[in-house]
Amino acid sequence: MRKLTMLAALAATTAISTPALAGNPEGNWQVKVLGTGVLVDGEISKVELDPLALTPGGQTDINNNVVPTVAIEYYATKNISVETICCLTQHHATGRGTLDGARLVDHIMILPATVTVKYHLDAGPIKPYVGVGPSLFFFIDEKPGADAAALGVDKLKLENEFGFAVQAGVDIPVNDTGMGISIDAKKYFMDTTAHFKVGGSDVLVTEHKLDPWVVSGGVYFRF
Repeated sequence: MRKLTMLAALAATTAISTPALAGNPEGNWQVKVLGTGVLVDGEISKVELDPLALTPGGQTDINNNVVPTVAIEYYATKNISVETICCLTQHHATGRGTLDGARLVDHIMILPATVTVKYHLDAGPIKPYVGVGPSLFFFIDEKPGADAAALGVDKLKLENEFGFAVQAGVDIPVNDTGMGISIDAKKYFMDTTAHFKVGGSDVLVTEHKLDPWVVSGGVYFRF
């Protein structure tokens, strides 16, 4: 979170110090450049296959990450808009409990394809909003961790899954040319199933609750 705060502060300073561009504070399009903290759960919610009894008493933990993101938003009306975000976030997974310290997953790239419909409240110059929409997490380039590989695991596959996100935030104009500061928080409700494989066959299958918080701060430009 400290990294996220520093990124947001840097972005805000940039917005204030940048010369005014030809924007429109009532325009239909808005672009945000953000620093984003991705705070993931990752615990095992169900064990589907575990012939070696590795999971009793064990849990998993996925690390948090801070990444740059871009959000593109279209205002259909003064109060209603549609937004999508673009980012890639990298994570790894380690064990807890009886699996404490085990390196289970060394690399996962997540592309959180998300579209939200937002309602913007009338609150004077400060513009709070809420939103909700569907999401599809794509998992890319998964790699088993060293301890999983030591047991013979040579491939890891996480299932792409549908879920949804709820959202709240505020846009704060800093001039009259469409520039401002944005603070945003999304809560995702998302699971995935992990397949640990040896020679193409599943040897461990676990379902995981991801349910990340995605917290962002940065600048926007409306035109």
